[in-house]
Amino acid sequence: MDGQNMQHSVVLCSAPRVGAAGPPGGATRARARRSRVTAAACVLLLLSGHPESASFARNVCGFLGAGPGLGPWPTHCSLKGQLVLSDRTFPGASARLPLPRPPFCPFAALDQQPRTSAPELPTNRGVDLGVAVILQSSDQTVLLTRRTRTLSISPDLWVPPSGHVELEEELLDGGLRELWEESGLQLSQGQFSRVLLGLWESASPPRLSWGFPKYHHIVLYLLVISQESQQQLQAQIQPNPSDVSLAFMWLGPDDAAAVAATEDGAKTARTLPQDLPPSVLAVEVQEDGEAQPLALPLSTLLQTTATTAEAKERVSTGTKFALRLWLQHLGW
Repeated sequence: MDGQNMQHSVVLCSAPRVGAAGPPGGATRARARRSRVTAAACVLLLLSGHPESASFARNVCGFLGAGPGLGPWPTHCSLKGQLVLSDRTFPGASARLPLPRPPFCPFAALDQQPRTSAPELPTNRGVDLGVAVILQSSDQTVLLTRRTRTLSISPDLWVPPSGHVELEEELLDGGLRELWEESGLQLSQGQFSRVLLGLWESASPPRLSWGFPKYHHIVLYLLVISQESQQQLQAQIQPNPSDVSLAFMWLGPDDAAAVAATEDGAKTARTLPQDLPPSVLAVEVQEDGEAQPLALPLSTLLQTTATTAEAKERVSTGTKFALRLWLQHLGW
């Protein structure tokens, strides 16, 4: 199958999830999250106009004509009802976004192996659709949250508020819901604007050396630009110790550029500025629910993905990609 000669499109849709967001409050947000059934998104590839289900184990970038490099590859998108992706323009396409994969993408590695030696991966699952919100304050800082150490999936990772998109849920609505569930922030209509930044093919575990992948996502990074300052937004955050995020921080362009420069899997390291601060101020939620300031060493945020499965606090590879897109949007 030649990705350069055949149009490849991907339709991502979500299976039903039950439950809905309720009024503000940490306990209410936790109950709302627990009450929903995890979405089982399905990926359909439109090959010569005929939709076919994509296997959980197949590399989506490869179906979209990706070569041996890392990308990103420009991808045409339709965001009406379902997220439709194609390597070529098509009727209804409303955006053209970059779609990369990490250099150690396990699905790309599996595509290079003989099918007879492929591991026993799920045959009845598709690719989940996710959305991640890069929330920008009026003074140009962005919010990241840290996943708790007790999570079985991606513990201790710094990521933007993110999660699955529900059935018949608009991408913006899904992003704002995840922002509310993880931070308690509720943005008023008319007080923010949005920009589609890009897409990311994600796997967990992130490396084949960590074990065979159990999760496969296409994530849309959505920039939400608030009219409120970092101080105003921070005052509205209601930490939820029952949820995935127990720490928060705001990154400005200088620190974000340093973090984004530590590209996972790069053969040559990017040069970092010499005048970087030793630490970044964060807020950490204690077991009693109280929020305390935390001086987070910048070196922690500059960590890269290890070749072995070790729980190491760091910024996720996809988040680094999103930060680079954010800086490009700012004109850096």
